[in-house]
Parts: sequence; C-alpha cells; structure tokens
Amino acid sequence: AIQIHAYTCDRCGSEIFQPVTTKQFTPMQLCPSPECQKNNTKGQLFPSTRASKFLPFQEVKIQEMADQVPVGHIPRTLTIHCHGGLTRQINPGDVVDIAGIFLPTPYTGFRAIRAGLLTDTYLEAQHITQHKKAYQDLLMDARTLRRIDQYKASGQMYEYLSRSIAPEIFGHLDVKKALLLLLIGGATKEMGDGMRIRGDINIC
Repeated sequence: AIQIHAYTCDRCGSEIFQPVTTKQFTPMQLCPSPECQKNNTKGQLFPSTRASKFLPFQEVKIQEMADQVPVGHIPRTLTIHCHGGLTRQINPGDVVDIAGIFLPTPYTGFRAIRAGLLTDTYLEAQHITQHKKAYQDLLMDARTLRRIDQYKASGQMYEYLSRSIAPEIFGHLDVKKALLLLLIGGATKEMGDGMRIRGDINIC
C-alpha cells in the first residue's frame, strides 16, 4: 500500500509529494510548485517510485475449520487486511487465531447507489497467533519413537499415512495421497536470482 506518492516535474525538476490516506486516490497531473506558477508553465508530473513511500500490505481470506462447519453447510470466509510486520506470516493451510478490528468497506460510485446501506466487511489484523508452530515442541515417548522407526523401516510409510486419511471412505488413494502431500508441505527453495518457490501446495 502506498503512503506517499512522489512525482518529478518535467519543467522545473521539483519533487512533489502527495500523501495518500485513502484506499483510492487521484494522481496529480500538473505541477503545483511556486516556480511553475510564477512562470505560468504547466509542468507535467511523472511518478517517482524511488522517492515514494510504501507500506507492506497483504489481503488474506480465512475460512472456517472443517470440523466446525455444520453438515451440509458451506464454510464461511472473511477477508483480512494485514499491514507492516503482520504480512507474510500466514500461508495457505495454516491454522491461526487473528485478533483485529471489524470494519466496513463502503461501496463507491454507481455501486454505492445500487447497494444503499449495504457494505462489504473486513478485519483489520492487529495480532496473529500461529497454531502450527506448537508442533515443533511436541514431545514423544520412547514407545512412539520405536513405532515410527518400524514404519520407516518397512518402506511403506507413504502408503500407511495416505490410508490413514478418512479411513471410512473406501478407495480414492490418489486423492488421499494428494491431501497427505498438502498437509505435510515441502521445502521452500530460493533460486539464484532471489526468487522463492514455496513448498506448500493448494488443492481446490
């Protein structure tokens, strides 16, 4: 999200700064500097990305947990706006608790006339709690570790884990294996040019 939009005048060379306090704004076209006004010239403004100030922003959509949705109902979703240090903390499939401020997003223009008093809503995130990180501190006894070693030595760990997903549903092994890979995730790779390839996958 942009906070201050900077421009450079093609006539006088002045730098103009426009504070942005709303989600939508109209970029400036003509230079308002005293030099252009004194010479009665209409200098054209060009955006300057380097001089502009940006704030990290991320829009996230969260969904109800599957075990909390009544049978036959569709999970409800909610839009979350994250700013600053709260961005890039949530990945697809994470289980999180989010504390924030519930705010409306009023329609603008022609949509506002048709919508009347209706508005969209979103949650302005203030704090995010990750529940998956708790698994790192999980303690297992010696018996559990021995059983894990036995499964690993059998060479059938992939089959055992995939068959343990929804055992009441017969077959669909390919679907269960895909869900298993989705749950486990993968390793995030960082390429030589700085591009990151996340290990998590999405299944629709």
